[in-house]
Amino acid sequence: MATGIQADELTVLKRRFANLQTQVEQLQRAGERQFLRLADDCPAMIWTSGPDAEYDYVNPAWLQYRGRTAEEETGGGWAEGLHPDDRDLCMETYLRAFQARQPFRMQFRLQRADESYAWVESAGVPRYHANGGFAGFMGTVADVTDRKKGMFIPDAESVRIVFALTERERQVLVLIARGKSTKEAAAQLGISYKTTDSHRSRILEKLGVHETASMVRYAIRAGLVEA
Repeated sequence: MATGIQADELTVLKRRFANLQTQVEQLQRAGERQFLRLADDCPAMIWTSGPDAEYDYVNPAWLQYRGRTAEEETGGGWAEGLHPDDRDLCMETYLRAFQARQPFRMQFRLQRADESYAWVESAGVPRYHANGGFAGFMGTVADVTDRKKGMFIPDAESVRIVFALTERERQVLVLIARGKSTKEAAAQLGISYKTTDSHRSRILEKLGVHETASMVRYAIRAGLVEA
């Protein structure tokens, strides 16, 4: 008898859980539909991507700016508008933030509907389903061409060389370029002094320089730090 009662209770619990899950999914779909309605009417450029990192939505403001269709811009199509000199850095920044599920902000040149390139700033944040599952990213893009006029533009060759370093080596490079000692950089990164000094030696070797001042100049020319 006790076993039968327990089985009935388990069945009821399963049914309640299934009903609750259905309600959550309905609310989530309603929320997504509301978001899309708002995004469609928004004058700012908005995009979202799925858990595969490919864009699954761009709003009308984005399509008007790019002069292309939603079919052309979703998936990986949006990257076709990246300036050739910015493509590698842009994609690396985006994918690294995506894999770490961390917010990002970056600037790059994007082709407009008239086929000219303009500086834009893209900012993205991870988004999650109601059950906590990772859903992808969502973000905005703004034209910052006017703000960029007269501003420093990274040297393409320096960017290529610096981004050939490992991510940890770039972290060490940035900290040293900002005036941190090897010991201070180690403490901030949570690694040993010996490991940090080893990274520093490899950075010098890969950049083909012999002193800290030259490392700093590379970081500045690549746009990793301000002069």
